Amino acid sequence: MKKSLFSLFVAVAAFGGSVSAQQSGVRRTDLQRHDLSAPGREAIQVRVDIDPGVTAPAHKHPGEEIIYVLEGVMEYDVEGKPPVTLKAGDVLFIPAGVVHSAKNVGTGNAGELATYVVEKGKPLVEVVKR
Repeated sequence: MKKSLFSLFVAVAAFGGSVSAQQSGVRRTDLQRHDLSAPGREAIQVRVDIDPGVTAPAHKHPGEEIIYVLEGVMEYDVEGKPPVTLKAGDVLFIPAGVVHSAKNVGTGNAGELATYVVEKGKPLVEVVKR
């Protein structure tokens, strides 16, 4: 099932988040969602594709995010750490509630596999103004 990041942000806004404008150049493909054996937790996997020069807005999640870069070159800005540039095959762990964003700093498409281990029933994304 495909879902645009804009649709995701509209859903976030409905749960009390705020969205100022449509984010073009970012595409999200939902892959799977499953309850975990840990009570109140679920795992969600999505593929995120970002066009060259585009930055996904700053946001946070109600649980951990585990990132595997599939293609391209991306710069991640994770609160409290210096920016890090990753390429295909690299990984990144983002703790629960930590504000972060990603920018495609390459010349072609950049894609990541994002796996979330989050609290069930909470919005997956909360957009944050920096």
